[in-house]
Amino acid sequence: MIYFDSAATSFYRPDQVAQAVADAIRTMGNCSRGTYETALESARVIFETRQLIDELFDGFGPEQTAFTMNSTESLNMAIKGVLRPGDQAVTTVLEHNSVLRPLYQMEEQGVNVTYIGCRGNACEGLLDMEALHDAIVPGVKAVICANGSNLTGNILDIRTIGRWCRQAGALLIVDASQTAGVFPISMKEDGIHILCFTGHKGLLGPQGTGGICVREGLVLQPLLSGGSGIMTYEKRHPARMPVMLEAGTLNGHGIAGLRAALLWIKAQGGVEPIRRREEHLARLFYQNVKEIPGIRLYGYYGSYENSRDSWLKRTAMVTLNLGDADSGEVSDWLAEEHGVYTRSGGHCAPLTHQTLGTKAQGAVRFSFSYFNTEEEVLYAAKALKDY
Repeated sequence: MIYFDSAATSFYRPDQVAQAVADAIRTMGNCSRGTYETALESARVIFETRQLIDELFDGFGPEQTAFTMNSTESLNMAIKGVLRPGDQAVTTVLEHNSVLRPLYQMEEQGVNVTYIGCRGNACEGLLDMEALHDAIVPGVKAVICANGSNLTGNILDIRTIGRWCRQAGALLIVDASQTAGVFPISMKEDGIHILCFTGHKGLLGPQGTGGICVREGLVLQPLLSGGSGIMTYEKRHPARMPVMLEAGTLNGHGIAGLRAALLWIKAQGGVEPIRRREEHLARLFYQNVKEIPGIRLYGYYGSYENSRDSWLKRTAMVTLNLGDADSGEVSDWLAEEHGVYTRSGGHCAPLTHQTLGTKAQGAVRFSFSYFNTEEEVLYAAKALKDY
C-alpha cells in the first residue's frame, strides 16, 4: 500500500502516538472529575498539551485553547459563537463544508455572507485578494477563511488578511486544518482571533482530536453546555476559557496521543523541516506528471517552477484529472491495480469545484506525508502514466 491521502487524515504517525494512547487508556482517569492520581494524571497531560498547542501557534496562553473532536466542531463553535442575525461576514469559495454549512445555517438566521471568488486562470484557483480587501470594511463582524485549500493546496496570505481585519475592526477566524503542524502560524503576528485545527492531519495525532484557540478577551457563545467538573450548582455553564467550550468529558486518551505527536514535531526542530520534506515529495511528483498527455492540474504551482514565486507556498498536494476520465474511476484503478491510495470526488469543497469547473468530474488528489518516500512518489507517477 502507498498512502497519498494525508490531507484527509494521517495514516503514517510516529510510533510514540499509538503508544501514548495505549498508555493513557491504562493510566488516565477523567480530567477535573477527581483529585486522585489517575484524574490528576489526565489533568497534567491535557494541560501540557494545551501548552504545546499554545507554543506551536504563538497563542494567548494555554487556557485559551479548548479541545474539540475536530475542525468541524471547532468551526461550528467559532462561527455560531460569534455571528448573530444582522451581522456581516466574509468568506471565500475555497472553503470546506465545515465552514460553508455553518455559514449557510447562519444565513438562514439573518446573517449576511459575502463569498469572494478567484481570479485569472480558473484551474489555478487563486483567490481574488483585491476583491477580498474591498469586502473587508468597517461593519464586517468576521472574516472566515482556510489557511490552505484542501483541494488546490494554495495557501492564503493570512498575515495580510489579518492586517485588513485589524484596520476594519473585523474578527479573523482561520481554518488551519491543512496547515497546522506543517506551516508556521502565529496568532499574534498573523492577527488571528480564532484558530480552528484538527489533530489527525498535519499534527499527526489520533482522530477525534482537535481544538479552538481564542484570542484573550474574546467571549464566544458556547455551542454546548453541561458537565464541567466545576461550579456544579450554577445554572449556567462556566463562562471562562477553556471550560467555556469544553462541556462534558474530554477525549483524554486521544489528547495524550496528540501530545506525543506534538512532542515529536518539536523534536524534529518544529514544522519547517516537515514542510520542506513534504514539499520536496510533492514537487517531485508534480515534475514527473505535469507532461502526461491530457493531464489537467489544479492549483498554482509557480513555486515549483521558478524561484521568483518561491514566496507563494503551497501544501504538499497535487490535484489533477486525466482527460475526461471520471476521477473516481482513476482513483479506484490506482488503488486496485497499483495499491496507490488517493482521494477523488468532491472533497467537501463544492464551491472550489464549481470554480475549477470540476463539479461533475471531481478530481484526483495526491497528498503527501513526511513519512512517504521518493520511491513511492516515482512509482505513483509511473502508474499514472500507464492509465
